[in-house]
Amino acid sequence: MTAPDNESVMVLTENAARKLRALRAEEGNDALKLRVYITGGGCAGFSYGFKFDEAVNDGDTTVMRDDVTMVVDALSVQYLAGSTVDYVEGLQGARFIIENPNASSTCGCGSSFSV
Repeated sequence: MTAPDNESVMVLTENAARKLRALRAEEGNDALKLRVYITGGGCAGFSYGFKFDEAVNDGDTTVMRDDVTMVVDALSVQYLAGSTVDYVEGLQGARFIIENPNASSTCGCGSSFSV
């Protein structure tokens, strides 16, 4: 499934898109996409994960912002629908974060959640 626009399933902020462009340029590979996923574990039950991927697999949802693409697998998208992916720089360092309206609680560092 491909989202018709970036507001349909998830939102990729301009800050996140800007950082993705910079990281792609550093890698010298414009085909790289940001894969966002969840795994079991973490102090709150599920953990968020981010990695670069060139592939879009069957069942993946894609979210585009201008010339960058975020990819979410079918299992993860059910927990991440309606979320916003942003990139922030602050006291805890620079990192991608997810604002997830489906999370009933999160851990202090923001990298894990429960539903």
